[in-house]
Amino acid sequence: MKFFDVFSRWNIEPVSALGCKVYDVDGNEYLDFYGGHAVISIGHSHPKYVVKLTEQLGKIGFYSNSVQIPLQDEYAEKLGKASGYPDYSVFMVNSGAEANENALKLASFYNQRNQVVAFRKSFHGRTSAAVRVTDNVNYQAPVNQNMEVVFLPWNDMDAVRNALKNKEVSSVIIEGIQGIGGIVIPDTQFMQELRQVCDETGTVLIVDEIQSGYGRSGKFFAHQHAAIRPDIITIAKGMGNGFPVAGMLISPKFTAVSGQLGTTFGGNHLACAAAIAVLDVMEEEQLVENAAKVGAYLINELKQLPQIKEVRGHGLMIGLEFSEPIKPLRDKLLFEQHVFTGVTGSCVFRLLPPLCLTKALADEFLVRLKSIL
Repeated sequence: MKFFDVFSRWNIEPVSALGCKVYDVDGNEYLDFYGGHAVISIGHSHPKYVVKLTEQLGKIGFYSNSVQIPLQDEYAEKLGKASGYPDYSVFMVNSGAEANENALKLASFYNQRNQVVAFRKSFHGRTSAAVRVTDNVNYQAPVNQNMEVVFLPWNDMDAVRNALKNKEVSSVIIEGIQGIGGIVIPDTQFMQELRQVCDETGTVLIVDEIQSGYGRSGKFFAHQHAAIRPDIITIAKGMGNGFPVAGMLISPKFTAVSGQLGTTFGGNHLACAAAIAVLDVMEEEQLVENAAKVGAYLINELKQLPQIKEVRGHGLMIGLEFSEPIKPLRDKLLFEQHVFTGVTGSCVFRLLPPLCLTKALADEFLVRLKSIL
């Protein structure tokens, strides 16, 4: 049997990693400015994270949600405190797509509507409903195309008001910052008016913080830059620092109904241990504040480079747009300068380094980037 070949892969085999550095099978060291799709939040192989998971595995790694799992309660309390949502509930699943899938379903249960509003260039996952609200027809199989979804222009409040005016839309789903769409930040006024019109029409507001959350933007959630409170917030990626864990933060307006949502692996002992370790390290090392500080420094320095058309982002979620395709630059950065980065489209770099990035490592990245421009 072979692995189903649907991924494009570089000819690089990482075998170890520490902090913001990755090491391949040939002993080469790489500066990690991608974090494996923004997954590595507290740094690779953080010692407290390793100890927490190892200790938990030595006790019990998994049992189903048919038994008491106090680690879930411990995680929920810590998450409420860290995020500023102590009055919300959390439902744990395994991936960002699954979190969005459940968010869309919970919204529809709540108001008994079946239409959804999403936005152009959005990405919300690859499962059935999540891929339907993703603005890329190449990801959608015929079986995914039956749900009624309207894609609207980014930051267009007139279009939103028109779509919601008949009170037939179940939910609006929007990324805190568009990731695959090119590191695009919604206008503050747009987000605030979006919250207002959803309230006026009984529409559930879902904010997808799977990539932009967990401190990456310099606040715990990117939508907090606009000072709003969504009805449902979806989380994943940096939540487990590499362990598969995801979830939803759910407003008190929703009432839990037995059997309405379900999961086999969500909230298992190891997942909770990973998620707790991440929150503990984030608090102890002030990583949200570090992301804001180092990110602001890095963005300012990048804006001084005339070869870059535009620099966008908050914290350590940064997009670098060039006027021409960047594949040659990315290849040089990866294979000559040994720096992992992400891309979106043909002209935008995505920088998503671990939140423990130091100013010294930011400067090291700048030196390597300038050398290939």
